[in-house]
Amino acid sequence: MIGSGIAGTGGSAYNCRRVSKVAIARRVGLFLLVNFLVITTVSVLLSVLGVRPYLTEYGLDIPQLALFCGVWGMGGAFISLALSRWTAKWSYGVQLIDSRTTDPVLSNLIETVHRLARQAGLSTMPEVGIYDSPELNAFATGPTRNRALVAVSTGLLTRMRRDEIEGVIGHELSHVANGDMVTMTLLQGIVNAFVMFLSRAIAFVLTRDRDSRGGSWAYFGVTMVLQIVFMILGSIVVAWFSRWREFRADAGGARLAGREKMVNALEALRRHMDEVDPSAQPALATMKIASKPTGIWRLFSTHPPLEERIARLSAAAERAS
Repeated sequence: MIGSGIAGTGGSAYNCRRVSKVAIARRVGLFLLVNFLVITTVSVLLSVLGVRPYLTEYGLDIPQLALFCGVWGMGGAFISLALSRWTAKWSYGVQLIDSRTTDPVLSNLIETVHRLARQAGLSTMPEVGIYDSPELNAFATGPTRNRALVAVSTGLLTRMRRDEIEGVIGHELSHVANGDMVTMTLLQGIVNAFVMFLSRAIAFVLTRDRDSRGGSWAYFGVTMVLQIVFMILGSIVVAWFSRWREFRADAGGARLAGREKMVNALEALRRHMDEVDPSAQPALATMKIASKPTGIWRLFSTHPPLEERIARLSAAAERAS
């Protein structure tokens, strides 16, 4: 799934809030906790119902285990994707904007989204929403290219220039056009399947010599511990791919809105980050750009540092000239 683990909302975002190591730790902890709770709930439910087709009187049936984990790992991911728009609206209190609005700011926002969406080759216009927050933030989410939502914060609308907002919208629509929401869901589903498969296979090897009753409890306990370990490792892979797709969306935003507007948007976010109290409590991590994680925390960051993104766009401009 996308965003905060298996039950994430799916999508991308801009953030201007500097976060401390403690805040990043909380984000990572939330990400892993959601993953753990979902997989554990599935595991417990299936154990209670006795659904273990991969455990036979002859031992571990590897093909059956692979099929079992693939179905549950991918199935849960796509359920999350299907609910992504609803989850985002509920989490942020997003209000959809009527296309007939007479408010000039909101009308311009809708016009910008629709114009760039057509440039991106989208056949169905995304829903456009706004939510109340002083942060400079925006995100795109949805199960498919034709069922997408683009939402912006009130802070972004009031504190960014029109050209900067256009750069932000271009970035978000690039995520939609690239199919990043589905791609991230597929990746998370594959990771989930591997987590379930490896944890169960290794747990079977470690506990197979125990008596049937004690072995059953030992198998369950070892499986849960291994799931935590493999989820941590899997989240590093997902975060790496997320950072790569952000660079790609920046390039797409530059093509749609113009490179200068894209760079101006990132520069505006970077300036605002320097003005924000670093001890301020960050909001929901799934829709944020991490600021400047250091050390091991860089492995779990879903967004590259703004400086790297600006530098890459600038380098691409120099090569083009």
